[in-house]
Amino acid sequence: MPPHLRPHSLSRRRFLQGSTAAAAAVTLANCQRSRPNSTQSSPGSTGPLHIYTWADYADSEVFDRFTQATGIPIVVQTYDSNELMLTKMQAGGGQQFSILYPSDYMVQQMVELGLLAELDHSRLRGLEDLRGPWQNPAYDPNNAHSVPLSWGTTGLIYDTTQLATPPTDWDYLWEQQAMLAGRLTLLDDLRETLGASLASLGYSYNATEPQQIGAAFERLRALKPAIAQFLSFGWEDQLVTGDLSLCMTYSHLGNVLPAEHPNLRYVIPASGSSLWTDTMVIPRDAPHPEAAYAWLNFMLEPENAAHAVERLRFATPSQTAFALLPPELQESETLFPPESVLANCEGIAPLDAATAELFDRYWTELTSA
Repeated sequence: MPPHLRPHSLSRRRFLQGSTAAAAAVTLANCQRSRPNSTQSSPGSTGPLHIYTWADYADSEVFDRFTQATGIPIVVQTYDSNELMLTKMQAGGGQQFSILYPSDYMVQQMVELGLLAELDHSRLRGLEDLRGPWQNPAYDPNNAHSVPLSWGTTGLIYDTTQLATPPTDWDYLWEQQAMLAGRLTLLDDLRETLGASLASLGYSYNATEPQQIGAAFERLRALKPAIAQFLSFGWEDQLVTGDLSLCMTYSHLGNVLPAEHPNLRYVIPASGSSLWTDTMVIPRDAPHPEAAYAWLNFMLEPENAAHAVERLRFATPSQTAFALLPPELQESETLFPPESVLANCEGIAPLDAATAELFDRYWTELTSA
């Protein structure tokens, strides 16, 4: 397959709490009970609703809330990377699932591959409540194929009891390399990790100039002796117990862990970071589109969106859902960064085949023993 479609070990946010579905599949089939102002199941939504989502989004309480509202049971399978999800869809997985959760750049790629259904906006309620950036996103103009669910940043989480001087930018990794040796992890994600190195050099996450990409690779290669591992998940316990000092992570875990462990702190690098959006889509060959639309409308309801934020600590694009959140969440600058911070962030865009091949070659060399 083309290099930009090749599956990598590109893991994404992994949730530690017990509500996360750790098993490959979780079935939730609760008794039907109607709720006022909820999304009722439509004729033909026979279900169950098969969802393929990130492991940290598989929250049983959120799913149970939907089943109680609609009578539609949910069957969940989880994945750890956009690329693994894409591979499954290209192998015919679109006939198994009615809802997928691709990230922004992957939506664009899946549309180009003809894998997604075009949404009927007349069947959706709540799109008008989305904040400006998500009304007409570049990755999917007019939300023709996707509904934005959540957004966030990528940054650094660290133990305040171990680092006397806190990190404020990516340069800290190189400036404090000797102190961090063996106590540092970076994401197992070539776009994010090479992107951070690019940002540290003043370049774009989406750089296409071979010289710039090569410079980012060389900088990471110089840092490699200090890196304990490239991990997108599985580092959390080591950070909590003090075996690690600093980890590159997504804002989802960056907000969850400090709430449980006050000695931990998440920071968005000052020079810039990635700004990601995760979405909900319906595969072109979805088996139960009626149930899929019921799910989209359920998650567009502000009360349900706010509940998901409180459960999972991701930022919501819904204006009304934001207004329903408690003040401590609304005012969190790591959950909802101010415009001055977001101005330095950028979304990750798909790469052309030649640039993807270059990223892939450097990443393989960097992560090889």
